[in-house]
Amino acid sequence: MADSDKRFAGSIPELYDKLMVPLIFEAYAADLAERVAAFAPGAVLETAAGSGAVTRALAPRLGAGARYAVTDLNPPMLDYAAARQGPDGRLEWRQADALALPFEDASFDVVCCQFGAMFFSDRVAGHAEARRVLKPGGRYVFSVWDRIEENAFADEVTEAVAAVFPQDPPRFLARTPHGYHDVARIRDDLRLAGFGAIGIETLAKTSRAASARLAALAYCQGTPLRNEIEARDASLLALATDRAAAAIASRHGDGPVSGKIQAHVIVAA
Repeated sequence: MADSDKRFAGSIPELYDKLMVPLIFEAYAADLAERVAAFAPGAVLETAAGSGAVTRALAPRLGAGARYAVTDLNPPMLDYAAARQGPDGRLEWRQADALALPFEDASFDVVCCQFGAMFFSDRVAGHAEARRVLKPGGRYVFSVWDRIEENAFADEVTEAVAAVFPQDPPRFLARTPHGYHDVARIRDDLRLAGFGAIGIETLAKTSRAASARLAALAYCQGTPLRNEIEARDASLLALATDRAAAAIASRHGDGPVSGKIQAHVIVAA
């Protein structure tokens, strides 16, 4: 994983939240929040919270006396999430690395993480940290994207941007967000981290945008794919975005567009 894969800074947090969250994250955030709330937890830890899609969905579902610690590795993303959430005395905002959590053993009933485990430099260690801070009988609930070929817009954007840089194609989307999709590997990693009961469900949903242009803008400028493009030639960011928009439009039309997205949702105890 390149260092730039984890860098959500500059204009990325705002574009990510305004464009990427409604495009692909909101529907899965609602699903994850429902699963976590069903356990009626008194203490929840969210890792890799990003711009707060799950936080906004889950906080209203928790009890008045619940404790909800919200963490992310990137301060700009966490600051943006906190600003959007508004005052809530149950929430604790902490900058934290999911591989070295600043919490005591057996502190939480549930640890949840939406589309963050793919970014862990050591996934077994990240899962083991989740297990360490869980109380006996606690649950670890997280989601990861399925392979990129099962996610239409991400696949089309990757191929279109690659054509702009044929000698050194940016592969962020395939390498990291869609790079941890093998369910057998996920089960093995969780067992190595000390989890026993492991349930994995594959969920297909539909991604929608008002136009191909907005979908392309979301991926090319609202994710660390932007870092990869600009590292090669910042002057070609607009061209790469245009090419991605044209690729999406060629498959999905010139008006509002929709495409398949697919992810795995895991509950480990």
